[in-house]
Amino acid sequence: MKKNIALLAGGYSGEYVISIQTAATIEQNLDHEQYNVYKIFVTRDGWWYETENKERIDIDKNNFTLNINNEIIKFDCAFIAIHGAPGEDGKMQGYLEMLQIPYTTCNSIVSALTFNKSFCNKVVKDFGVVNIANSVHLIKGEHYSVGNILEQLKLPLFVKPNESGSSLGVSKVKSVEQIMPAIEKAFSEDKQVLIEEFIEGRELTIGVYRIGQYLNTLPPTEIVSKNEFFDYEAKYTPGVTNEITPAKISNELQEQLKTKAAYIYRHLNCRGVVRMDFILQKNTNKLFFLEVNTMPGQSENSIVPQQVRASGMELKDFYGSLLSECLEANSR
Repeated sequence: MKKNIALLAGGYSGEYVISIQTAATIEQNLDHEQYNVYKIFVTRDGWWYETENKERIDIDKNNFTLNINNEIIKFDCAFIAIHGAPGEDGKMQGYLEMLQIPYTTCNSIVSALTFNKSFCNKVVKDFGVVNIANSVHLIKGEHYSVGNILEQLKLPLFVKPNESGSSLGVSKVKSVEQIMPAIEKAFSEDKQVLIEEFIEGRELTIGVYRIGQYLNTLPPTEIVSKNEFFDYEAKYTPGVTNEITPAKISNELQEQLKTKAAYIYRHLNCRGVVRMDFILQKNTNKLFFLEVNTMPGQSENSIVPQQVRASGMELKDFYGSLLSECLEANSR
């Protein structure tokens, strides 16, 4: 019997459009002979399914069901494809957990932790397996000063919203005069701001996922941006960034990446596919942890699909295995 899958797309953040593209890739690569896939649009104005006739049918949030022609559709699993709130920050996960509906991502606690860059950095630093850049965490409404920031950190700096994705509101700061405008820009996206020392080097990213007892890593990617850094334009404008998959790195470095990423995945208690970003520091060859993306972009040319294809898998098999794991883990 075919399983009913809710494919959640959209969200409440500036990453809405990217989420729609991610959901389109996933939908195209799910086995429709095995699954009835219902794409659910999630916005602040409502959650709904759109029929082939463009009829909008609202989700009943009391039990997460659809009423289509007097037939109540219950879902066996939710495939979350929302970047940012509420699909990556733990809110959607908490809602689904209360209704006991399986879903494909990290749980609510892990999602909330990893979405908060400062908190996640502190936890990962305690693991002792990878370097973390020096940073300052600001909270809107609390006192801070440029002088105090520069007592703790050296220029250049990255100023970013503490809870945001797709590099929205991120600035690279090279002079004292640029610090306050960068902080204000970041505060326009979030109530918390993370300021980190810039680590010069090669940006490397790797996908990690678990199927049953087996933890798998995908071939890593090197990101070479023509911009100052891997900002929103670089991520989503063709030609601005060169993404090299698999990365042209030594076998030793590749093993380091895989081992460290797998360790962090296990000890953060991640689920589903995540993407971990690192910097290989110039001259020292030390690996610095940047962040965990628990709902990485998966539009057709995004990094995770590139890595899946580089591993020799088809996206259809990859997404099928994630769904099977979700359904089977719930029955264990």
